[in-house]
Amino acid sequence: MTRSLKGEIFRNMARCFWIITFISLICTKGSEGQASGLQRFPDGFLLGAASASYQVEGAWNVSGKGVSTWDHFAHTMPERIADGSNGDIACDSYNKYKEDVQWIKSIGLDHYRFSLSWTRILPNGFNTPVNQDGIRYYKSLLEELKAANITTVVSLYHWDHPQILEEMGGWTNELMVRWFVDYAKVVFDNIGHLIDIVITINEPKLLCQQAYNSTWKAPGKVFNDMGHFFCVHNILKAHAKTWHMYDQEYRATQNGMIGFTTPVRGWVQGEGVTEETIERAFQFDCGWIMSPIYTGDYPEVMKTRIAERSALQNYPFSRLPEFTDEWKKIIKGATDFFGLNHYTSSMPTFDPAEALGTFASDTNIIGIADPSWPSGASGWLHIVPEGIGNVLRKIKDTYGNPPVYMFENGVSDKGEIEDYVRINYYHDYISEILTAIVRDGCDVKAYTAWTLLDNYEWEAGYTERFGILKVDFDSPNRTRSEKLSTHWWREVLRTRTLIDAREFTSHLRQRRREGSTFEN
Repeated sequence: MTRSLKGEIFRNMARCFWIITFISLICTKGSEGQASGLQRFPDGFLLGAASASYQVEGAWNVSGKGVSTWDHFAHTMPERIADGSNGDIACDSYNKYKEDVQWIKSIGLDHYRFSLSWTRILPNGFNTPVNQDGIRYYKSLLEELKAANITTVVSLYHWDHPQILEEMGGWTNELMVRWFVDYAKVVFDNIGHLIDIVITINEPKLLCQQAYNSTWKAPGKVFNDMGHFFCVHNILKAHAKTWHMYDQEYRATQNGMIGFTTPVRGWVQGEGVTEETIERAFQFDCGWIMSPIYTGDYPEVMKTRIAERSALQNYPFSRLPEFTDEWKKIIKGATDFFGLNHYTSSMPTFDPAEALGTFASDTNIIGIADPSWPSGASGWLHIVPEGIGNVLRKIKDTYGNPPVYMFENGVSDKGEIEDYVRINYYHDYISEILTAIVRDGCDVKAYTAWTLLDNYEWEAGYTERFGILKVDFDSPNRTRSEKLSTHWWREVLRTRTLIDAREFTSHLRQRRREGSTFEN
């Protein structure tokens, strides 16, 4: 018997073991239902996983691709990356996309969210010339996903725009609005018919704060505490123009949905937390991006506070730009869904320094973390499941219960195969989401795990791992392999039931005591 055949037999035996185990778990629960921890997903609810071009593709300078902001940032300022690394190869998904699709199919995921590299399609940033090799790559990936009956979710932009456009100001230059719309049109003309859900721009708030008001992310510029406001202002315009273009020129034939996704930090009660601090934190976090979409303008508290602080700083104007009446009309309503990314929470309280006359921030809010909260490998990522339920209920009440598509949620570790923390995180957060749907009537349509693969985590390099699949970055082949969370997800998707993570791990530990692992 060949080694590969033996391996296949062992894998099939392992799969049978887990199927029998979970059938047993479900059957023994019987009619106890949700009270015992069993929660089923609503009919039509989408479960998927995500990635982003710079973080997984590699092939940074082949087949006509141009230089992106992240290519430039990681190459010229490696000291800003935790391990000095870059995404030149990353997961090598440019060459291994067929294998990645097979993994997606084998796990049973409903959808796959990935992003396009602007410079792989338009190497010079502008809409001519179009790089046909880039178009062919994305067309092949989309066709592979379609053949596997996987819903395609495509982000036009996930933080890696052409460096040549950055040298002209990037997102602080209003011309970026036109350049982005031109890029989007090339995408729709060539591969739009293969895309089910379009995300125009990923996380405008986080990008703008960390790229134009700090040195954390490419391009790493700080513009007098106002670059991030100009950046968001232009991104909202670019998104709205793109939405209208799709709505008017492509929707009837391509039949997709289009919107964008924003990160929203959750909150929980604690000392100093009030309805006022929660509302203030929410408006500066979520409202900054979503209020123009749903109400036509920035939140009043933002406009007032930033104008006051700008005057204290001796600016002759507010650092927060104003929309004209024409732009308000263009932006308002320009989305088919509320795209939500969520990872963590805090306890928002007023900054005590301001009571002493020190105006340290526009928000006057500090987010406190309880030292008892567990966390992932990322120092900022505290595990507080309750927070996501609070966010969903707040979105429902504030914006009229829009359809919410959760496009990122996950936790980091150091790359453990038996990633107990990850499956417990997924279980507890998804449980809160299902409760918000069933008990509170929140209109949540999809959940997306961040991320499919261990990948390049921006300024953290390869020091933090979010994947439900392990990637061996020491291997020239960037070998993929299963983790415990891979098996957990496979059973969740097969049964369409939220499998209790603690019972799952309890059975695993019993197997280990018997001398086995989940691999055999």
